[in-house]
Amino acid sequence: MMVSVPTRIFLLSGAAALLLAVLLGAFGAHALRGVLPADLQAIYQTASHYHFYHALGLLLVGVLGIHWPTSACLRWAGWLLVAGLLLFSGSLYLLSLSGLRWLGAVTPLGGVAFVLAWALVLIAVARQTRTGHGG
Repeated sequence: MMVSVPTRIFLLSGAAALLLAVLLGAFGAHALRGVLPADLQAIYQTASHYHFYHALGLLLVGVLGIHWPTSACLRWAGWLLVAGLLLFSGSLYLLSLSGLRWLGAVTPLGGVAFVLAWALVLIAVARQTRTGHGG
């Protein structure tokens, strides 16, 4: 089956991000237990949880892209999820491991990217189920 380049990127990136989420989650749960102070351990766990949820979302966008290949909303949602993963979870992972609190200023940018991505998924689904072709 032929899929568009963005759809392929979202499918592969989603699967890779899920693999990384499991690895980083296990690292945090085992190697970092007792090493990080409680506040930084909680930050690491937040990064891990959001990483996992939004990596699943990225995979979902790729699957939806197979069915609705012309949806600009899905393409934008996929790129925003990639950006959100890097900015939100990435900044929290780095903050928790380095203690550099200024990285917390980057985190909300990733949160905004996540919110916008899910809004675009909602719009794409609404358009597809209303008109029969994605938005």
